[in-house]
Amino acid sequence: HLFSATIPNCLSYDPAYAYELAVIFQHGIQKMFVDLENYYYYITVTNENYEQPAKPEGSEGGIIKGMYQLIENKDHQVILLGSGSILNESVKAVEILSSIGIAAEVWSATSFNMLRKDGMEKERFNELNPTAKQKKTYVEECLPSSDTPVIAATDYMRAYPEQIRGFIKAPYYTLGTDGYGRSDSRQKLREFFEVDANNIARMAIYSLFRKGDISKKEITSFYKKLKVDPSKPNPWEV
Repeated sequence: HLFSATIPNCLSYDPAYAYELAVIFQHGIQKMFVDLENYYYYITVTNENYEQPAKPEGSEGGIIKGMYQLIENKDHQVILLGSGSILNESVKAVEILSSIGIAAEVWSATSFNMLRKDGMEKERFNELNPTAKQKKTYVEECLPSSDTPVIAATDYMRAYPEQIRGFIKAPYYTLGTDGYGRSDSRQKLREFFEVDANNIARMAIYSLFRKGDISKKEITSFYKKLKVDPSKPNPWEV
């Protein structure tokens, strides 16, 4: 996806669910074969079997723009932003956090590249038209809070979700698979690269500790429950 971001007319997506893929396909057919626009699509899908939920009402626009709300929680303390197959780990992390009294909501990031493109376009308009009404990036429209931590997790290098850091006003934490390619079970690999539900929950807890919402005693207790190992080597150095 980072390589595809270097090609101006390549629209790349990392969908998690079948309905996301269907919406992207429909959009691509319209854009390339009906409107005859000079674009092509790069779409990553996996061969992993998992439950396919129903499409949230009104999510089509967000799927194409790059993100939409999957699990709403009006009392949320943190926002989990998941991409592709790792979106399911973000969903599982909600249950882990709920078990220790932390409320979270989940957004599906179908394309960090599309979010970056939108952000660059909006920023450029504002720079060239300083006296006009300033435009908000789509990321800012979705995540307007400057106080609620956002934890992004993907199956790619951290540089992929890092592309939108400048458009998020709140504390932003990213998890990715930086390091050598490896062969093992998905569960073990996600644990090794620290992109599984446990590590997403751990990062959410840490973000609230940094914010001052969790005490030293509480975070020590939570880390113990999650079996966090501070001596574990960095995945990108092993």
